[in-house]
Amino acid sequence: MSAPTTARDITVREITAAEHLAWLRTQPSASFLQTPDWAQVKPDWRAESLGWFEGAALVGTALVLHRPLPRTGRTLAYLPEGPCLDWSSPRLVEHLRALRDHLKGRKAFAMRIGPPVATHRWRAATIKAGITDPEVHRYDQATPDVIEPVGTAVVALLRRLGFRHLAADEGFSAGQPEYVFQVPLAGRTEADLLAGMNQLWRRNIKKTVKNGVTVRVGDASDVPAFHALYLETAERDGFTPRGVGYFAGMYAAMSAEDPDRIRVYLAEHEGDVLAATIWVRVGEHAWYSYGASSATKREKQASTAIQWQMMRDALAAGASVYDLRGITNTLDEQSRQFGLIRFKVGTGGEAVRLVGEWDLPLNPLLYKAFDLYMKRR
Repeated sequence: MSAPTTARDITVREITAAEHLAWLRTQPSASFLQTPDWAQVKPDWRAESLGWFEGAALVGTALVLHRPLPRTGRTLAYLPEGPCLDWSSPRLVEHLRALRDHLKGRKAFAMRIGPPVATHRWRAATIKAGITDPEVHRYDQATPDVIEPVGTAVVALLRRLGFRHLAADEGFSAGQPEYVFQVPLAGRTEADLLAGMNQLWRRNIKKTVKNGVTVRVGDASDVPAFHALYLETAERDGFTPRGVGYFAGMYAAMSAEDPDRIRVYLAEHEGDVLAATIWVRVGEHAWYSYGASSATKREKQASTAIQWQMMRDALAAGASVYDLRGITNTLDEQSRQFGLIRFKVGTGGEAVRLVGEWDLPLNPLLYKAFDLYMKRR
């Protein structure tokens, strides 16, 4: 292991996967991309678990994925949706400088972080009003219902420290979404969730029962069935799919760390698998991570049935938020993404803007060269 790097009495050093996982289990939630098992899902990256110590007390962790820059011995140090720190800490500058110094010592030419902290929230009613307003085409043109003080302070701090914000269409292209859609669960019942949905969602949930659609939680043997639908979805929607081995490895690694970390859901009708999803939970945060559906029997509303079951299961597991993951920054009805927005808004949840992904160049010359290379790809 590398020698400790110290910023005053704050120390960053490598920790074991067991230490990393034990600390995460003391936290209300953390991104699944910051769990030590995620390193096994990304075997092409060199991974290390880091801990922040104030004296002997472990106060934060990070999973760092190192992407090598060919023929240089240098890496891009990536912390997807991390690190896991107290982002309201008055010592945040010291924490970030300690991370910087450690990664410099590990020969990183840049570090990329993605603080999992909200800056703005738009509730369903506000989103619907924005859609009908001819002057509003994006979320950031609509007045948010909530401006989060911690998130906005983090953005200001990162700018002051020389970090570069990665918009989705610039730089190396941000890897994780800056805008997500979430359904708050804390303090709510199933009846509350139903009441918060729009009329179409409630009607379709009733219709799935009448249609005889059933939803079950599968296991590792059901990953190929999920993947078959996923390939069909990729061809229909025009995106490049991952191989079945990726999902099999993801399921194996995450299940080994925690038997209830990941689930495969399948919605079926008369023996046909019509929809399949991957659900992930860390503490009080549950995610709809991947989804797929068949073009046949779409009138059976299998996708609605599977989402409703995952929400109910997240609530039963003690989650405070059900996260439908990324959305684009658009409220334009002409956008290709509008159907997805409309589907998610029907849940009665909220659009959330996160701090996003930020780069700190540690070797400006190498960083500029890598940036140019990625832009030309």
